[in-house]
Amino acid sequence: MSVLETNGISKFYPGTVALNRVSVSFESGKVHALLGKNGSGKSTLLKIFSGAVEPSQGEVILDGVPLKFHDPSDALTKGIATVYQELSLVPGLTVAENIFLGRMPTKGMFVDWKKTYEMADKLLKELGVDISADRMVSDLSVGQAQMIEIVKAMSYNPSVLQLDEPTSALAKNEIDSLFKMIRKLKEKNVIIIYVTHRLHELWEIADTCTVLREGHYIGKSSMQELKRKELIGMMFGEVELQTRPTDLTIMNEVVLEIKGLTRKNKFQDVSFQLRKGEIVGIAGMLGSGRTELLKSIFGADSFDSGEIYCHGKRMKSPTPEKMKKAGLAYTPEDRKHEGLIQIASIKDNLCTASLNSLAKGPFIRKEVESEFVRRQVDDLQIKVADVTHQVSSLSGGNQQKVVVGNWLNTKPSIMFFDEPTRGIDVNAKQQIFQIIWEQSRKGISSIMVSSELEELLEVCHRILILRNGRIAGEYVPEDLTIEELYALSMGGEAS
Repeated sequence: MSVLETNGISKFYPGTVALNRVSVSFESGKVHALLGKNGSGKSTLLKIFSGAVEPSQGEVILDGVPLKFHDPSDALTKGIATVYQELSLVPGLTVAENIFLGRMPTKGMFVDWKKTYEMADKLLKELGVDISADRMVSDLSVGQAQMIEIVKAMSYNPSVLQLDEPTSALAKNEIDSLFKMIRKLKEKNVIIIYVTHRLHELWEIADTCTVLREGHYIGKSSMQELKRKELIGMMFGEVELQTRPTDLTIMNEVVLEIKGLTRKNKFQDVSFQLRKGEIVGIAGMLGSGRTELLKSIFGADSFDSGEIYCHGKRMKSPTPEKMKKAGLAYTPEDRKHEGLIQIASIKDNLCTASLNSLAKGPFIRKEVESEFVRRQVDDLQIKVADVTHQVSSLSGGNQQKVVVGNWLNTKPSIMFFDEPTRGIDVNAKQQIFQIIWEQSRKGISSIMVSSELEELLEVCHRILILRNGRIAGEYVPEDLTIEELYALSMGGEAS
């Protein structure tokens, strides 16, 4: 039996302890789930194992031998392979070329193509992957590409395989195929470390789970012996929730109504209403369809069937421009790539969504632009030395405020907040909450998606549970504990 372990691993960053004297162990022939909420330290531990991050103290030990990595290729050479959430395959090459890219067998000065494809076919067959080695990667589904990533990692014959969110973008049938492949890997006596936010799938694929919380090791348990509520308790401990202000008034007017909205393989038959001044949270595990639902309502993505009514008017064939004119605003999950223009100034980023209001013919009315910028910097308390500086110079929390301010300048009646607190500190999170509450006081309605489900209990008037693309329940925060909300999102029941 092979064993990967850490002995007192710590990682310090300026002002932050990512890992604090963590000692864990993982045995071969098992799937070990590595769990923890955002900021728990699991990503840091994964990066230490992969050679991408060097620990501040402590050591990594594989089969009794202490390991020290200089870079990821060094970790790979020493038997630790990592498959990340973002796929790294080259679409314009075949499966075989991708698997052995940079290490294809040669015959004299030339690539031995026959041997390359024979080796790839043999490896694919061994791992139970029914994909031809001569298929172009561009022709594969996301699930098939994910399996080829794992085959590529296994071509190095590693002792340890780390899988980072392997099912986050997969449909149910693709997940089934992936799990079948992972079970094959167990038979090869590989140490498999499995990171996921989709907690409900753990009882199907994992043998053990190791939990980190705020950089500390909390415990390790057999999945067979662990109940959902116990797992959530290990991950979250005692959670102190902030209190939503009592002066937020929900009016009777329905500003948004969704009827039977369906998008194949993403969400099905979703119906709900949003009232004026109301803050509705959408809870669900990663892959439940939350972001896809918001994007389809906003017109950024298409949908197959269903109806959208905004202020009583049916929105046929919605587009972002149509929905913006109807009063909708959308702050996206990926603020870096979808919410901001990183090389542009803070000033420009605060005005991109409202350019039509600023224009006079082909020109921008500078005095109106200045007023738009000043208002959001003051109202949202954006800490900025000079609004002409690049937006990338701001902290994550202030960048998020710029995204929100940009859309507030369109004078919306409905705001969509998709993961508004991702990657920002505790104080910045509270400021974002205050902004959402202040909009409610002004009669602006909001829909909020957050992977930190406790935030929905703090911020929202009402919470919809989205599970496997369907609305599975509707609750008011006062009737739920954090443990119950996570259990409901994973497929359990509230006690």
